[in-house]
Amino acid sequence: MLEAKAKNGFVQDEVCKMLYQSYKHLNKTYHIQSYGCQMNTHDSEKLAGMLSMSGFSPAASKEEADIILFNTCCVREHAEKRVFGNIGALKKLKDEKPKLIIGVCGCMMQQEEVADRLMRRFPFVDLVFGTHNLNEFPSMLKAVLDGERTSSIIEGCEIEEGLPVKRADGVSAFINIIYGCNNYCSYCIVPYVRGRERSREPEKIVEEAKALADQGYKEITLLGQNVNSYAPNGEKDGFAKLLYMLNDIDGIERIRFMTSHPKDLSRGLIEAMVRLPKVCNHIHLPVQSGSNRILEAMNRRYTREHYMDLVDQLREHVSGIELTTDIIVGFPSETEEDFNDTLDLVNRVGFSSAYTFMYSPRRGTKAAKMPGQLDAETKKMRLLALNELQAEHVRANNKKYIGKSAVVLTEGYDERKGLAFGKMTNFKMVYFPADKDAIGRFISVKIEGEQKNSLIGRIEGTNMSRDAEK
Repeated sequence: MLEAKAKNGFVQDEVCKMLYQSYKHLNKTYHIQSYGCQMNTHDSEKLAGMLSMSGFSPAASKEEADIILFNTCCVREHAEKRVFGNIGALKKLKDEKPKLIIGVCGCMMQQEEVADRLMRRFPFVDLVFGTHNLNEFPSMLKAVLDGERTSSIIEGCEIEEGLPVKRADGVSAFINIIYGCNNYCSYCIVPYVRGRERSREPEKIVEEAKALADQGYKEITLLGQNVNSYAPNGEKDGFAKLLYMLNDIDGIERIRFMTSHPKDLSRGLIEAMVRLPKVCNHIHLPVQSGSNRILEAMNRRYTREHYMDLVDQLREHVSGIELTTDIIVGFPSETEEDFNDTLDLVNRVGFSSAYTFMYSPRRGTKAAKMPGQLDAETKKMRLLALNELQAEHVRANNKKYIGKSAVVLTEGYDERKGLAFGKMTNFKMVYFPADKDAIGRFISVKIEGEQKNSLIGRIEGTNMSRDAEK
């Protein structure tokens, strides 16, 4: 579904119109492969919107596409290796289809030395650009179509409103509310590739959410590297105030957000989660480590005690809340005692889900130069132990829902399983027998079983509604 542009327009609109006139009748297609976080996924939706506006349509596979774009991530070392491997694998296809356009963009390409290395290593790549000039994609594409090999990496940018967006479905939608990050965690490359924090005006966000409601979307997820830092014009507790504004929009029944930094989680946000019926009872709150010594080395600017206090407040006040998190093992100088502190915190909190990673040094970050870098085997063994422990908590968390009823917003249909699927308000995924007509509906489901990362249920009676239960 191609979304309407914002009222202030899109500066590359004329370029898109020229491309449309030149290429629409040729039935040209594109394929976008995204890596990394939800921010990247939403950026890919914007790229798809610009391509659709320029007369191109999605291809069934990258082998059939006339344009292939890789929207990259650089948070983990393996992501870079995977991207380079996938690009290299396209050489044969490029030899077979000389007019095929291959482009690489995103966070990895915002690192100029990586972009230069990619252009030298893969001369068949036609287009490279970073995170700060996504809005210039139509002009860069036109240059490539005119026979130029193009690379454009710029430092810093203003927020560009009005970019066309092509979303995959009509149920749940991402909305950016803040770009960039000011935290400079010692292990993280994001502030260097996404830039300083820039908050969108609340009126623009509300306008976008209303447009999504008019198109039939039921759920929005507010995105930012740290949504808790949302502060248009430096306004205090701006994120909580934004939630109150969005809660009043007719048609939007659920509001989610990610990611939250523990140091910025305010009492005002907790109160908003309690008072606002549309704000979901789930929070993704990355802890990264359970050791105060390691948290300080990471420059996280909170302690495990502060984190546990937040968990206690959330569980006391927000009914039925589930917490998910991110955890890094094997950070430089992490001892067995530090790691055991992390395991202890995991036991105390009981996360419903956790994204766990082995530390990997990223060039340009402080942690990459720290002494006490751990060997790969130690990191691997700690990750295995953490994952085994977390799996126990997931099973225990799942089992507490068996026999209970829940309202699920149906998001899709799994052809392989022959089951519909959707989420409860607290982010628990549920699979249940239903046909594709269930998509987009709120359904009351009785939970009857569980599997690794989700629940299994059945529809209670004929309860299917377009509106959420109040």
